[in-house]
Formats: sequence, structure tokens, C-alpha cells
Amino acid sequence: MDSIRFTKAQGAGNDFLIVEGSIDLLPTPASKQLFCDRHYGAGGDGVIFLTVPGNTTEVDASLRIFNSDGSEAEISGNGTRCAAAYLLHKSGRDRDLTVQTMAGVKKLKLTAHKGTEFTFEMHMGKPIFDAHSIPFRPPQSVGEPVIGYELPLSSGPRKATITSMGNPHCSIAVDNFDWNWLDCGREIERHPYFPNRTNIEFYRPVSMHAIEVRYWERGVGETNSSGTGSSAAAVAAILNGHAKSPVEVRTLAGALPVRWEADGVYLTGPAEIVFQGEYLI
Repeated sequence: MDSIRFTKAQGAGNDFLIVEGSIDLLPTPASKQLFCDRHYGAGGDGVIFLTVPGNTTEVDASLRIFNSDGSEAEISGNGTRCAAAYLLHKSGRDRDLTVQTMAGVKKLKLTAHKGTEFTFEMHMGKPIFDAHSIPFRPPQSVGEPVIGYELPLSSGPRKATITSMGNPHCSIAVDNFDWNWLDCGREIERHPYFPNRTNIEFYRPVSMHAIEVRYWERGVGETNSSGTGSSAAAVAAILNGHAKSPVEVRTLAGALPVRWEADGVYLTGPAEIVFQGEYLI
């Protein structure tokens, strides 16, 4: 019987199955979906396939990330930190890392390490505001950045800020979470204006340096947190005058500090190795 060795890690409650090897180990969307299933598989918000090159390359590893529905994601902030934790846990060395993602090369600075728990500051890159590049395709042209856009929904329009952190995001300011935001997120994910679907953040301003956020992730659904989602929500809050950098992003799994500087967005967050196992195919 064939099997796959894997490591499970979580970053701020966002959990991933890490496989060192080719995506050919689980070649179809259905096989990746089953692997991530919490009842019939190993269970996770996504699966990361990690390639560790020789010492002559400029990156420590390359990764590809797939959501629990089997679709590929350009990047995951929490997932990239989990991959970095795996690399350090395996090597037994504490150091900074450079990781190649589908959204470009990301640098991670190790700021703390205790046992199987690691904390990294990750350079998320510059937010993308160009609607064509996000991509965001409403019937009429929009300016740059897309702030306060009246997104038509079945329950009525909602003002949204549309950005990309290497993957598309739709951020909506709310007064509270005592309403059916899950159905709203589900509808927006597959809104026709987003040809590649989108991630959604509902953020509640707490102070000029803090927001509270709930997440609906593309290809996953509700999650405890999101690295790119926290970055996009902080950027949206700043653009709308609801916050100033740095921003403490309060998630269901704890706070994630975000700062937006001239050279891009920086996100600090945890990553923990949970367990290692063998998946029987």
C-alpha cells in the first residue's frame, strides 16, 4: 500500500498538512480534498507541497498551497509560516528563511522559538490595488485603489475595499458580527465580479490601532484566522481611515500584529508543529 509522510502545523488556528515532495503524490483535486477532510482524511484547511532545493539556490524552499476544496491558492501567510516552522524543526537550526511562493519570494524573520512553537515576521509584499491585476471585474471601470465600492449582493449592496496580497481580497467594515456574515462571505467568494473567486474579511474597528476580524477563505470557508486576510483587512482599515499602522488584528485565535510601510506589509504570527504521520493511499 502506498503512503505519504506528512507533518501537520497550525498558524493562529489555520492548520495545514505539509508534504515534502511533488504534487503528483496527490495529483487530483479530489485526492487533495480527501486528504484535507476532517472525517475521512488527515484534516486541515489546506495542504502544502514543499520542495527543498540544493544549497546553491537563493531560496530555502519552494511551496505550492492547495485549499481544502482541492483548488490552488497563490499564497497563504499562515501556511508559509507553517512551512518555515517545518523547515526549522527539521533542520534543528534557528535562522531566517526565504521561501518561494506562487505570489513571489517571501522573507521570514524568526523572532521567537520554544520547542515546537515558532514566531516569524513575514514580509507580505506590497498590496495590489489595480483592479485588473487583483482580478476584480465589475461592469464599469473603477479607480485605484478600490475603496468603498458598492458590491451588489442578494441582501443589498455592501461597501467593500478590494485589494490583493498576492491573492484577491474583499474587506468589509462592520459594526458587529451578530448577523449572518457566513452566508454573506459564501456569496461574495463566488461573486461574478471576481473571476478567480476571492477571500473575504469582515472587520470591526476597535481603536485607531486595533481591528477585530472574521474570515471567509476562498476554497475553505470560515477559518480562525488568515495571514493574507489579516494583512488585507489592516490595509483596508487604514485606507478607509479606520486605523493607522501598526494595526493589531484580533482573530478568533489571537492577535496578529500588522504594519504597513513603504516597502510593503509586515505580518508577525505564530506557527506550531502539531504532529507527524503517515497517510495511507
